[in-house]
Amino acid sequence: MLQKFKKHINANFPFLKDKKLLIAISGGLDSVVLTTLCNQLNFDISLAHCNFNLRGKESDLDKESVVKLSQKSSNQIFTIHFNTEKYAKENKLSTQIAARELRYNWFQELITTHKFDFVLTAHHADDNLETFLINLTRGTGLDGFTGIPKVNGNIARPLLAFSREEIAAFAKTNNIVWREDASNASTKYIRNKIRHQVIPSLKEINPNLLDSFAKTSTNLQESKQVIEDRISEVFEDCITTKNGIIKIDIHKIRELSNPKAYLYQLLKGYNFTEWNDVYNLLSAQSGKQVFSKTHRLLKDRDFLLLSKSNETKEVREESFFIKENELETLNPIHLVFESVQEISTENKQTIYIDKDLLKFPLIVRKRENGDYFYPLGMQGKKKLSKYFKDEKFSLLEKENTWLLCNSDNKIIWVINYRQDKRLSINKNSKNLLKVLVKVIN
Repeated sequence: MLQKFKKHINANFPFLKDKKLLIAISGGLDSVVLTTLCNQLNFDISLAHCNFNLRGKESDLDKESVVKLSQKSSNQIFTIHFNTEKYAKENKLSTQIAARELRYNWFQELITTHKFDFVLTAHHADDNLETFLINLTRGTGLDGFTGIPKVNGNIARPLLAFSREEIAAFAKTNNIVWREDASNASTKYIRNKIRHQVIPSLKEINPNLLDSFAKTSTNLQESKQVIEDRISEVFEDCITTKNGIIKIDIHKIRELSNPKAYLYQLLKGYNFTEWNDVYNLLSAQSGKQVFSKTHRLLKDRDFLLLSKSNETKEVREESFFIKENELETLNPIHLVFESVQEISTENKQTIYIDKDLLKFPLIVRKRENGDYFYPLGMQGKKKLSKYFKDEKFSLLEKENTWLLCNSDNKIIWVINYRQDKRLSINKNSKNLLKVLVKVIN
C-alpha cells in the first residue's frame, strides 16, 4: 500500500510535499495508518487529537495511545479536551455535529497559530460511500451525491482512494497498533447501521461496489462542474451587486428553462431552506420576503434583493443625537464635522452647511411618514417618499438610508444622497461647516 499511496500522492496531492501538515488523529485504525504512511514518506507532520469526553475512560486511553505514538515517531502533538455535550446543548446541535464543529474550529485555530498549510483527515472510500447513502436516505441535492471532497480549502483527505479493507491489511502487515472504538459496532447511529447492515448486502449484490461507486462519484462530480459553469453564466447575466446588496433580475430568471432549479443553485450558499417560498417570491407583491439564518431575500418590483439579515432590520424608531461640541460620531453612521474657510470638495459623501443655522442637538434617524425636504439643486420642497421613488430607491436602500436633521426634526441631509438647500452655504454665510461620511477601508 505504501507504493500505491506514494503514487496517489504524486498524481493527486503533489502540493502536500514540502508543506507543514497537521494530521487529525483519533487513535483509530484509519488515522494511525495515515500517520504511518506520511512518516514513511518523510512528510513534515504534526498530530492533533481531540478528547470529546464522551466515552469516559476509553477517551482517556485514546489520548494516551496517540501521545505514545507521537513520542515513538517524534511527531509534535497537540491535544485538547471538549465538553461536547454542553456545547451541543447550548447550540442545539446533535452530539455528532457538535463534535465536528469543535474539531474543525480547533484545527483552524492551530493552522493560524502554528502556520500549518493543510490538515489531513483519514476519510477513506468506505466513509465516502457511507456518506453518500446517508445523504440519500435524508434527501439531498447534487452536492450530497458527489461524496466527500478530496480537498476542501485547507482540509485534504489523501486516503479517499483506499478501502477500509486495504487500510486494515496494511496495518496488520506492518504490526500497527491502534485503538478500536467500541461504539463503532453499535447500530445506534445511522452511519453504523448503514456500515454494518446495508453495505454488506449491497456488496453481496455487487462485490465491486466501491469501484462502481467511485466511477459514479466521478461522473456526478463532472456533471456538477458542468452545472457550476452554467450557473456562472447565469450569474453574470441575471445578477448585479450594489452596496453589498445582490440584485436578481426576475424577468431573466423567469426566462430560464427551470427558474426554481436555477434559484436554488444561485442561492444555496445563503442557508435558505424554504425553497417553495423562495420560488414564490418571483410572483409575489413587492415587499414580500423570505429569511434564512443569515440572509434576507426581498421582492422589490422587478428584482429579488439579497442581503445579510443583520444589515437589513426593519426601520428602527431609535434616534441618535449629536451635541454641538462633537466633532465626530460613530453611531449609527461615521460622521465627521469640521469648520472650514472654503468649499473644497463636492461629492455625495460630503456637504457644506451654514453652522449658524444649525439647531443642536442634531438628530440622525431613519425616515418617517410625512418627511419632506428642499433638495439642493431643485425647485421647491419634495416629499421624501417621492424623492425615493424618482431616484428609484429599492426597498432595502430606503430602509438603510439615514437622515441628518436639525433639533426641530427638519431634514438637513439625506446622507450620501442629497442635501437640503435651506442650510446650504450662501454669500452671507460666515461659519462654514463641512460634514462628511468617513469610510473605513
